[in-house]
Amino acid sequence: MNTHLLQQASMLDIDEQIELVEAIWNGIANRSVAPSLTNTQKIELDRRLAEHLENPDDVVSWSEVKTAALAIIGK
Repeated sequence: MNTHLLQQASMLDIDEQIELVEAIWNGIANRSVAPSLTNTQKIELDRRLAEHLENPDDVVSWSEVKTAALAIIGK
């Protein structure tokens, strides 16, 4: 990482730092390129897929997930 750029960014006020992060993030998103998965992530995805294929009906609907999440945050 370029520490000089990081030092410069840390001198910006909080609003400017947020704008910078948003601009960087948008630039990454516009490239339409996903970062490479780590070996650990690949293993976990394979495990989850295998579990789903073994039990395809063991799912939770989006409405149940949403209701539970909203209850947790108090809405």
